[in-house]
Amino acid sequence: MKKYFLLILLFVAFHARAQRTVISLNGEWQFDRTEKAFPPEQFSRMIPVPGLIHLAEPRIEDYDTWFKKPLTTESKEAHGVYDIDYIPKYNWYRKTLRIDRGLEGKAFLLRIRKSQYVTQVYVNGIDMGSSMECYTPVEIPVTRALRFGEENEILIKVGDRYWLPPQAAGSTDKEKEHYLPGIWDDVELIASGSVQVNNTLFLPDARGGRVTTKVRLRSYFPQQIMYGDPIFDSVEVRVELFEKTTGKKAGSGTCRVMARRENFTAAELQISIKDPHLWSPEDPFLYRTVTTVLLDGQPVDQQEDHFGLRDFERRGKYFYLNGEKILLRGTNITLQRFFEDPDCGSLAWDRDWVKQLIIDDPKKINWNAMRICVGILPDFWYDLADEFGMMFQNEWNYWQTHGWDDQVKKEYTSWVWSDGNHPSIVIWDAINENWDDYIGNILIPQLKLLDPTRTWDAGYMTAGQMGIDEMDEPHPYEGLRPWNEVEDFEQAPFPLGDLDYRNPANIASIESGAAQLVNEYGWIWLWRDGRTAKLTNRTYEYYLGDASDPSTNREFQAYWLQCETEWLRSIREHAGVLAFTHLTNNYGYTGDWYIDDIRDLEPGPTLSWFRHAFAPSAVFINHPDERYMRQFEPHFPGSRMLFTLKAINDFGEKESGTVKVQLYDQEGRSVWSQVQKVEISGFGEKNYPVMIDLPDQPGGYTLVTEFEGGLSSVPKQLSRRYIDVGRKGNHYFEIDP
Repeated sequence: MKKYFLLILLFVAFHARAQRTVISLNGEWQFDRTEKAFPPEQFSRMIPVPGLIHLAEPRIEDYDTWFKKPLTTESKEAHGVYDIDYIPKYNWYRKTLRIDRGLEGKAFLLRIRKSQYVTQVYVNGIDMGSSMECYTPVEIPVTRALRFGEENEILIKVGDRYWLPPQAAGSTDKEKEHYLPGIWDDVELIASGSVQVNNTLFLPDARGGRVTTKVRLRSYFPQQIMYGDPIFDSVEVRVELFEKTTGKKAGSGTCRVMARRENFTAAELQISIKDPHLWSPEDPFLYRTVTTVLLDGQPVDQQEDHFGLRDFERRGKYFYLNGEKILLRGTNITLQRFFEDPDCGSLAWDRDWVKQLIIDDPKKINWNAMRICVGILPDFWYDLADEFGMMFQNEWNYWQTHGWDDQVKKEYTSWVWSDGNHPSIVIWDAINENWDDYIGNILIPQLKLLDPTRTWDAGYMTAGQMGIDEMDEPHPYEGLRPWNEVEDFEQAPFPLGDLDYRNPANIASIESGAAQLVNEYGWIWLWRDGRTAKLTNRTYEYYLGDASDPSTNREFQAYWLQCETEWLRSIREHAGVLAFTHLTNNYGYTGDWYIDDIRDLEPGPTLSWFRHAFAPSAVFINHPDERYMRQFEPHFPGSRMLFTLKAINDFGEKESGTVKVQLYDQEGRSVWSQVQKVEISGFGEKNYPVMIDLPDQPGGYTLVTEFEGGLSSVPKQLSRRYIDVGRKGNHYFEIDP
């Protein structure tokens, strides 16, 4: 009896040792900074992890230098990354922890999900290694340095952007001035058996009702030292799928793998899914996965992940989700720029705040997609998008060409492995507004073999520069720019509100066979207090004559972006329209559309009008603005004005409803109105001519449409234009959106 009892104890002990143990190292760390690459003699600050160094308490010495709130508006076009106004320093994080003796014999991996810039790890005084990767996990085996049953010291040194090696992939943004270092995603210590699940990729096939599972194993068994020592170990990989909400088992599969010792080994298996349930923004259904590694029939590691069963593909000029055509509507997030916002604080790691920013507010505006621009996100942002239904174009911080091919390949490959299970990520975006032959023609085709389920964007590379051009990113910025001569601009000014306007870039985009995703537009940025951004002071002064009144600036911005969004969405060759930008540095080169304290996420007028301009089915006024556009003469009093209504439909089924057209005088009195029926085929468009008898009284008038459709998510979708009769108006009736 004692013999059997001992065997049971041994089995339980072995089984317990075999299961993965994850020790979260998030929370408060000791912190300090040095000018030389030697740790401080003592630590005088505390800092939260995840976060960046601006969250240290007491504050770092350079805080006021890095977070300036300008008293006046400064016009500026760009900033050089090495033009710094501070002394670069090393940033030291220190934490001590006791590791239970019961974990001795396991293999330990320290995983820092994201840390910038150049991260080096010491454990109990032993240098364990370093990494220049800023946006993918830093993973360092630390078993040999640990002491079990005792206190252990983990010391992490994080360098400054100024010292980032030229090999590193990206991390340059000419519209940033301060690059804050720090550990900005989760940190954990992972203990397992000697063969560990390093990463998984669950690649969905919604049409086939199955998932291709790729597993990357990491063996910690020692390499062959003596002749005849083993090189490989035979392990079994078992993958189980469960419905995340119900826990119901949905499928499983196993395969046998020869895991190379002290190395990585990839495995692949296909699993059919019972009663497959697809993921979409409207129905973000998720599956939980359990991947187990067994050695000699006993589990040595187990990792849980999730995925969504969805197909996202490009067919011709459009995107398709689960076999159905889908037009993308949305915005951009520039989180790396927000990091240098004086009001950023710890908001980027506040789950409730982030959910309102990327889920709750956008869904009210009829957005279904976002471009994560010039830099990616902490992992939990993607988890929220997975859970609540938002699609992402996920863009690496690669604007100006920066990096060596081998390192770019290493980091981009790690990126796909790290983020590839998120159904919210539907597009990998390798480059912003640039060209790179290696990335476009060599690396992307290789990465398509690793993950064939997503579309790749290669910046400004089109069919002329790429062997396979799936999609392009036209950026149709209009209006006066800082580098334009006014005289040149006025020879061909932008007719704001004219939905038939086309420039050469529009025409090239329309004629291209690739999908055209307009993921930037709107050269009309403001700071949250209503002042002009660094790139737009000249723009506002040109159109308004004076850029000093916040309320006037905001109204002009809202009107401009409403009209420009209507123009871009009316070009039905576009696969999507994403406005720039929803979150950025408040005192930077561009701006977002919230007002006052960003903590409150108080929407400005632009966000209110976006709700109408981005309505899935809508009726827009096709007539150029006459209030701000100087090139148009006033109409004769009592004359007739002919224009068209552009009706569009992003739904796959026919939309029908009524549109009411009204003309308001300066006091808000309706001086003309008309109601007519509207029908729009699925994903279609239709023009409706309208003729107005203009009033005899000179002045400024507001033309407004109210559309009520059977499918529309906006009860009364509005469009507006300002027109002049007899003379230029000095007052116009403002519609409450």
